[in-house]
Amino acid sequence: MANILVVDDEMGIRALLQEILTDEGHSVELAENAAQARTLRERQRPDLVLLDIWMPDVDGITLLKEWGTGSQLNMPVIMMSGHGTIDTAVEATKYGAMAFLEKPITLQKLLRAVEQGLSKPAPRGAAPAGGTSAPETGSQGLARIERADYLPAVETAHYAAPSHSHSNGSGATLSPSITMASGPQAEQIFLLDRPLREARDAFEKAYFEFHLARENGSMTRVAERTGLERTHLYRKLKQLGVDLTRNKRGAS
Repeated sequence: MANILVVDDEMGIRALLQEILTDEGHSVELAENAAQARTLRERQRPDLVLLDIWMPDVDGITLLKEWGTGSQLNMPVIMMSGHGTIDTAVEATKYGAMAFLEKPITLQKLLRAVEQGLSKPAPRGAAPAGGTSAPETGSQGLARIERADYLPAVETAHYAAPSHSHSNGSGATLSPSITMASGPQAEQIFLLDRPLREARDAFEKAYFEFHLARENGSMTRVAERTGLERTHLYRKLKQLGVDLTRNKRGAS
C-alpha cells in the first residue's frame, strides 16, 4: 500500500503504530530521533510521515521546518503530541504539516488521518522565513484528533442451559441447527451452571472468535468493532487463549 515513516522517541508508541499500520497493509519504517528520521526520509522516500513534536535532540517542528526550507517536504506529514496546544498545531500547519494528532491517539481517527494524508498531494513546502501565510492546507484544514470513548458493540447471544448441543471448545455451545463449517455464529448458547469467571471467559472467547472470523483476522477492524484499544485487545486475546493464527490462515 504505502511506505510510512513513524518518528517518535517512545518505543511503545513506535511499536504500536507499526503494528496498526502494518496490519492495514502498509510498510512501516521507525525512527526514534531526528537524525534517524533524516536518514530514513532520504533512503526510503516515504509516502507519509508521522512525526512526534517533543523529542530530546531536535523537536518535530524544527525538523519539519528543516525539510520545508530544504525543499525536502515532498510527502504529507502528520504531527503527533501529547502536550500540544492549538497554537502548536497551527504552527505545524504553517510549516507544512497536513494534520495534528493529539495523544493518546484513537485508532479510528489515526486510520482516518492516514487515509486522508495518503489521498492528498504532497505539500509545496514551508512558509517563507518571516512570512505569516500558511500553505494551502491552512489552519482550516487542520485535523485535530480528540480523545474518544468507545463502547463495545456486543452481538446478541442467548443465555440458557444447553440441550443436545455441541461444544465449540471454549465452553460455549452451539444449537444442533448450527455447525462450525461457516465459522463462529452470532447466536450461541452458554452454560450458566458454572463459576462466574469461567462463564464470562467462555462468552468473551466466543465473542472475540466470532469477530476475528468476521473480520478475517484483522486486529485493526476487530478493535474498532469491539471498542477496545489495540494493546488491550491483544492482552485480552492472549489471556483467553484465542488462536490468532487460525483466522489469518483461513483468510489466506
